[in-house]
Amino acid sequence: MAQPTVGILHPGSMGAAVAACAATNAAVVLWCEAGRSTASAARAARFGLTPVAELAELLDRSDIVISLCPPAAAEDLARDVVTHRFAGMYVEANAVNPERVQRIAALLEPAATVVDGGVVGSPPVGGKAPTLYLSGPVGETERLEALFAGTAVRTAVLGTKVGQASALKLSYAAFQKTSRVLVALAVGMAREHGVDQELIEVASRRTDSYLAEPEYVAKTAARAWRWGPELEEAADTLAAAGLPPEMLRAAASTLARWHDAKDDSELTLTDALDQLAQP
Repeated sequence: MAQPTVGILHPGSMGAAVAACAATNAAVVLWCEAGRSTASAARAARFGLTPVAELAELLDRSDIVISLCPPAAAEDLARDVVTHRFAGMYVEANAVNPERVQRIAALLEPAATVVDGGVVGSPPVGGKAPTLYLSGPVGETERLEALFAGTAVRTAVLGTKVGQASALKLSYAAFQKTSRVLVALAVGMAREHGVDQELIEVASRRTDSYLAEPEYVAKTAARAWRWGPELEEAADTLAAAGLPPEMLRAAASTLARWHDAKDDSELTLTDALDQLAQP
């Protein structure tokens, strides 16, 4: 089978690293320079991705397009793709709810074939090996398994129904991300009363407790701009299932207080908790 040409929309920290893994078994991996930041350009160059000037060129040349962007932008991005009559495989790999994935599929089909994807884990760099969960047509998911074979991106096919991969991703994200928000609130409460170190000591007696590793709070703050919208999507999924979404919406609201901490790798625990205390 000929090696496919792959397009990535867009080369963020996860998208660029996943695209670099796809390059192992692809003819070339393209990214679109139009409207992207200098940081995106530097990231794409670091991962060896090939630039094109316009989205139309990327779509014309690509057999497979992978969409990995902030959740709020996923549907608008799909609409942009529709205007160019893309007719290849579109991998909707954003952290969006199953109903949104199905709407996106309805926009793109029948011209394109849509596969639902959900990445669980950290970007595939420095020994990290996330799993790309897939659901959709059998032949297409097999092509994606081949695309990432032998790379740091593991693949796992959940079934043929678009929406299954997104449901798994958001189910996991609901716990993983909300638990870190609860750590921030618990440590902040204890610090206000001068017992934060005692709280950490109590938590350290248990295994696998984020409370015993409060350094994760600063990392959570830096990622809040992405995680908040993701939890809103997860809340929509809970509501659609007849389950109460309020806790996830509250966690998303809490994450919004860290809007000034976007991608701040120098943020400390104290800085993060101080920002959290400001309305």
